[in-house]
Amino acid sequence: MNLQGKRVLVTGGSSGIGFAIAEAMMVRGSQIVITGRRQDALNTAVERLRAAGGRIDSIAADVSTEKGRETTLKVALEKLGGLDILVNNAGGVRAGRLEDTTEAEIRAMIEVDLVAPILLTRAALPKLRASTGGLVVNITSGIALVAAPFYATYAGVKGGLAKFGESLRRELKGEGVHVMTVYPGATDTPMMSSSKAGPELGFTREPAAAVADAVIAGIEEDAFEVIRGGEARAKMIALNRQDPAALDKRFLDLKPALSEAVRDHSAL
Repeated sequence: MNLQGKRVLVTGGSSGIGFAIAEAMMVRGSQIVITGRRQDALNTAVERLRAAGGRIDSIAADVSTEKGRETTLKVALEKLGGLDILVNNAGGVRAGRLEDTTEAEIRAMIEVDLVAPILLTRAALPKLRASTGGLVVNITSGIALVAAPFYATYAGVKGGLAKFGESLRRELKGEGVHVMTVYPGATDTPMMSSSKAGPELGFTREPAAAVADAVIAGIEEDAFEVIRGGEARAKMIALNRQDPAALDKRFLDLKPALSEAVRDHSAL
């Protein structure tokens, strides 16, 4: 897909991966609307992007709520005049032992990481079908491919989003709308700022711009998926399929340090 002139909605676009994707698409001539819950963060993001000469607007809305999704799509369509690409990037995380995670935290992850992209995609499909070539990009996580301890709910919802995308891609095959799934690894974003897990625990962070560049390359190649993490991630995926007990043992050795490193990891 050529991104020139494409009309794009990016949820969670005020910072991190969402901002980097919006910026990369803008450079390639797309018209962008970003969403987020905080107006001040959106204002800063829009100012930065417009300073670079981009066509960018924003919507302050919470896509985890019905009203927020309705507002997001309504205003985006008004500003863009249609929709070619939906990037479901908004997300939240709360790490830690399952029994220490509150019901409110669990439900928040389910709503923003899984329910919101499913329902927003459903609402946007008529406009995406009307495009000359619609696209849905779902930002999941490497944890959806190899689940780490202390991220049970997050792995569950991100894995669910990945399978939602795979199923929908096949459902829409031949109907003018493609679906691409992205699996970022640890990324240097505000969402990761409260995590102390580093390379020694397998969390080597890359810049959000690197993830965005890979997403753009995937879009331009009409890829089914984009998996970050290189050879190390590929080996873990293979080991998880061939000998999951070996990976269980590796995580067992890391559990004490990992538990301490991620106990305060929260971005909801």
